[in-house]
Amino acid sequence: MKLGIVGLPNVGKSTLFNSLTKAGALAANYPFATIDPNIGIVPVPDKRIEALGKLYNTKKETHATIEFVDIAGLVKGASKGEGLGNQFLANIREVDAIVHVVRCFDNANIIHVDGSIDPIRDIETINLELIFSDIEILERRISKVQRAANNDKSAAKELKLCQSVKAHLEAGKLAKTFELSDDEDEKEWFRTYNLLTAKPVIFAANVSEEDCQDDGASNDYVKRVREYAKTEGSEVFVISAEIEQEIAEMDDEEKQMFLDELGIKESGLDKLIAASYRILGLMSFLTAGEDECRAWTIKIGTKAPQAAGKIHTDFERGFIKAEVVSFDDLMANGSLAAAREKGLVRMEGKEYVVKDGDVILFRFNV
Repeated sequence: MKLGIVGLPNVGKSTLFNSLTKAGALAANYPFATIDPNIGIVPVPDKRIEALGKLYNTKKETHATIEFVDIAGLVKGASKGEGLGNQFLANIREVDAIVHVVRCFDNANIIHVDGSIDPIRDIETINLELIFSDIEILERRISKVQRAANNDKSAAKELKLCQSVKAHLEAGKLAKTFELSDDEDEKEWFRTYNLLTAKPVIFAANVSEEDCQDDGASNDYVKRVREYAKTEGSEVFVISAEIEQEIAEMDDEEKQMFLDELGIKESGLDKLIAASYRILGLMSFLTAGEDECRAWTIKIGTKAPQAAGKIHTDFERGFIKAEVVSFDDLMANGSLAAAREKGLVRMEGKEYVVKDGDVILFRFNV
């Protein structure tokens, strides 16, 4: 999974990136401190992997991972070259979802590019830049397809789609609200455009340490962000980049004690992972053995052969059966053999829909 982090300058974007990834990206109190995109890869915390590791006395524990891409703070006119311009938006075209960091705290010592705190204005500023960037992508596609449209029915159909989506964006609407027909060609073309405003969005409401304790419930800025997010089907999580920075260097035990003292239930990374799995419709299945215990991220609703293909294409191609036990049943019985004796280990075929926490051994023949 790949997430792109966007936001105006000085909203806590790079501080958040640093704390999530411990990558040491430059975080400075002036606009455009981030010139090149920063990339950090983070393991997805999953206690089930550690539990399986102990059960199997495994040599290696491998967690699922998230890749974060942090780009320069965007400003009004970025798509037309203002600030550091549009080149950075290309760096997040390939991401699965966008994490939009929004400033929801007052601090006279930290400059705001527009001189005041207004999260909805900030969100709309960024959205407008993403819309302009998408329009540019469509204009390029239109000029390419237009040449073939007179003699090619397929090109003519795609041209019509491009023009309709462009008009939708020019009306100030996001690509995700464009209603596609049931035509498979149109769906595929739309997908290949990789439009930024078609991507799912998770708002990270960056608050002060105090407001983190009640999850932003008493913060009016956060309330407004939550109301706005409902209108476009986005996720919101509350975070204090300041706190995240403090716990970034702590070990797990220290971190938990620190969060408990503050009355905070989970870290920002945990909240972000939960939000991203929800909005992208993802879950994890597990594989376990003496050599390795590992989590694999798949879409909810994935069938057994396609889940097997996540491990290796040969597993999907030569899929025979999947030996499945739920993580809870396996742990409750203390071994695969004991779970098998109780009839809790099942042999599933090609139509089996994998469930979150399934521990699977795939049988295949190529």
